[in-house]
Amino acid sequence: MTSHVFVDESKEGGYLVTAAALLSGDLTSARQALKSLVLPGQRRLHFTNENDGRRKRILDTIAELRPTVKIYDASAHHRRRQREACLNVLIEDLSSTGTRMLVLETDESIVTLDRKTLYRAVRRYGCEDVLEYRHLRAFEEPLLAIPDALAWCWQRGGHWKSRVREMVDEVRTV
Repeated sequence: MTSHVFVDESKEGGYLVTAAALLSGDLTSARQALKSLVLPGQRRLHFTNENDGRRKRILDTIAELRPTVKIYDASAHHRRRQREACLNVLIEDLSSTGTRMLVLETDESIVTLDRKTLYRAVRRYGCEDVLEYRHLRAFEEPLLAIPDALAWCWQRGGHWKSRVREMVDEVRTV
């Protein structure tokens, strides 16, 4: 079965791109699980804005979904190259996994650069006929809450990082 990968970045305390993959057959139930956590008046889950009790509940839900998670750390690169470096390595990794869809959280300031980077990378790694990519806002795709939450915990450190360490399959320095 193919998978879909959901990506968010974190810039606080270093530059990370977190990618969470779910099997295509699990997407509907996973979306429902995360939508059920959105409170009245909220458009989406945003981990930064949640209190600790809600954070724990969100993490419990994510753990039940069992995503495959990779964190790409480009902190050693010059600031202008960090995202590009992460996306290139991410596409290289995805080219051999049968991933069908890559969904990145929209940041209007970098969409054009992302599209150029992704266009080149999917051709370089020979997955242009298999892998689609989209930029969506977090309220449009509830599963973007997964990399958002995991990246926040990882960057925050302490007990939050310990809590998600078992959910992270690999941390890759790029």
